[in-house]
Amino acid sequence: MKKISDVKLNIWKEVKSFFFITIGLAIFVFGWSAFMTPFEVTGGGVAGIASVLYFATKIPIGITTLVLNAILIAIAWKILGTRFCVNSLICTVILSLFFSIGQAVFTKPLVDDMFMSVIIGAALSATGVGIAINWGGNTGGLDIIALMIGKYRNISYGKVNMMANFIIVGSSFFILHDVQKLVYSFVVLFVYMFVADIVIDGYRQTYQFMVFSRKNDEIAAHITQELHRGATFLKGYGAYNRQESDVLLIIAHRSDKVRVTRIIKEIDSSAFVTITKTASVFGKNFDTLKL
Repeated sequence: MKKISDVKLNIWKEVKSFFFITIGLAIFVFGWSAFMTPFEVTGGGVAGIASVLYFATKIPIGITTLVLNAILIAIAWKILGTRFCVNSLICTVILSLFFSIGQAVFTKPLVDDMFMSVIIGAALSATGVGIAINWGGNTGGLDIIALMIGKYRNISYGKVNMMANFIIVGSSFFILHDVQKLVYSFVVLFVYMFVADIVIDGYRQTYQFMVFSRKNDEIAAHITQELHRGATFLKGYGAYNRQESDVLLIIAHRSDKVRVTRIIKEIDSSAFVTITKTASVFGKNFDTLKL
């Protein structure tokens, strides 16, 4: 009975992940196709390369994206594993399909103002790729390269892409010969990297709780039972009353923050609590330490 329940849970998780990955890819393509491509403004990544080739040869972005991503997936197969690459291939097919639909539907930009259009497009695309990556997907291309490097180094997703994207965006000038569009393309690049890092890092945000309460034992027990999370007792010494006391240290994911706060309030509403954002957390149930 338990095995059947576990299988159902795993299937539900896979379906849920696939749903959000698809939504993320749809948002990514919508931002690109509806706001940027009609103005002949490009961005980075394989989609940027495909856009530059489209401006030069009119080869559909979806076809170029599919071919280039297939090559990169083949290269990444051993490094990132079969599961990831199969997932990437599925994402690539969906992405290419969305691009084919997007180019057919959005022949004109939704916003007439070029500057506002590229800002909106870049922000939407970055949000989409952030959602896709946080749920285990990707948009292929430089995302695959970034993840391969990220497997061994603690380097920001945006920084990994930056140099290659500068080259891709810069190359658009030799096709379009338009300084204004080149400048807008660089604006797209900066907005994209900024928003993508916010979405990705925000999803992985962790919080550190320091709880000063006479009911720390009870709070720790509820944290363990309800959230299946660990907690640590630290020895404290009051400067005013000169008494020893236990300080409860809790590290929680963003998704657990509200529940941890609720447990503390329900058990001891007068507890003294500090909550701080942590830059990085490595270890069991969190990220893996990479050098």
